Amino acid sequence: MRLVHSEATAEETTAGPAGDEGSSESLRRVAVASFIGTAIEFYDFYIYGTAAALVLNQAFFPTLDPVNATLASFSTYAVAFAARPLGSIVFGHFGDRVGRKSVLVVSLLLMGLSTAFVGLLPGYATLGIWAPLLLILLRFVQGIGLGGEWGGAALLAVEHAPKKRRGLYAAFPQLGPSVGFFAATGIFWLLSASLDDAAFRSWGWRIPFLLSFLLVAVGLFVRLKISETPVFAKVMDAQEASKVPTLDVIRGHWRELLLGAGGMIVAYGLFYTATTYCLSYATGTLGISRNTMLALSLVACLFLAAGTWLAATRSDGAGRRKLILAGCGLAVVWGLVLFPLLDTESPVLVALALGGALFCMGVVYGPMGAYLPELFGTRVRYSGASLAYNLGGVLGGAVSPLIATRLQAAFGSSSVGWYVSAMAVVSLLCVLVLPETRERELA
Repeated sequence: MRLVHSEATAEETTAGPAGDEGSSESLRRVAVASFIGTAIEFYDFYIYGTAAALVLNQAFFPTLDPVNATLASFSTYAVAFAARPLGSIVFGHFGDRVGRKSVLVVSLLLMGLSTAFVGLLPGYATLGIWAPLLLILLRFVQGIGLGGEWGGAALLAVEHAPKKRRGLYAAFPQLGPSVGFFAATGIFWLLSASLDDAAFRSWGWRIPFLLSFLLVAVGLFVRLKISETPVFAKVMDAQEASKVPTLDVIRGHWRELLLGAGGMIVAYGLFYTATTYCLSYATGTLGISRNTMLALSLVACLFLAAGTWLAATRSDGAGRRKLILAGCGLAVVWGLVLFPLLDTESPVLVALALGGALFCMGVVYGPMGAYLPELFGTRVRYSGASLAYNLGGVLGGAVSPLIATRLQAAFGSSSVGWYVSAMAVVSLLCVLVLPETRERELA
């Protein structure tokens, strides 16, 4: 945090995008609010992925064989990704017409409460077929909430930040997923280590979901204290808000939308392959203990945070595009070594495999916090950045565990690594076509 308030020049801290919002105090508040919000919402999202890999197949799909039960569990997991573009459209519409702050409060409530209700949902043994159906519904609502979260949090940071430090301030919402994943994995690891298997599968896995009630209260307290972004306030003062932002994005920014989504594919693919799928693969196929894999995932998460912070903060000087391309190139190589390292079953090499994959993801993901918003004009920025981000999630995150499960069963683990490398190539080609944006004016 020292960089946020002590190293900024007097000009930058008093003359940000709008003069009265450029003080170091207001910038600190915005950085904290954007960070805490994304950390909470991604915690909510990630605990579902961990539960899907470890326990939801037996709790909600006990009548299926192990492979199909795992696929069914991952399918409910994928439902939220299908809902996220819808959330981008809904929240983006109001975010570009009403304002960033109020929309972020609603998305936090929707995401947090739907997550908490998963912890209260009885399993198949109690409700029969209604249990997985209600699980799918809650997961769908989760996706809608998260679909509106990232774009608003990124814009909150970027539109308040001085021009020369947009990458730095965008690093804070980008760190939210690292902290959310660390918290989600950490609490599952503590529960797995302290409870016997029967207790963990019966009720222990519900505790992380129920904690969302408390986290939502914390997030609301923080977010209600921030102001509207100065860049959007100018649009509202001039009465220039878009009437149908999503339509304007499709008409005027379809190229940035599709290429931006393509650039995000590898970030999602790396993350959900290295976490959700690898957790299921290592515990189910390789026979590595659940406690060991959760502990190794915690170590790997540190690599994600390091890559995210390093690339995001360096992007103000080196450029967003250059660092994203570097991350894609690293991911092409790492996809080929990921599963050979994992298949050794050595804890050190497994940690290296997962950590390397998440570091590559962080290098791509970190600069995206500023890059995607900078691709779009203020009138449609919420809708455009959110849609690009979440369409990339559908292509890279929703299907990755499903495709990886099928590939491994049919062709072995090495085929999953080739799949990861192929996603990295697609993202690299998309970003190559896009321009550098760090010198653009947001207004």
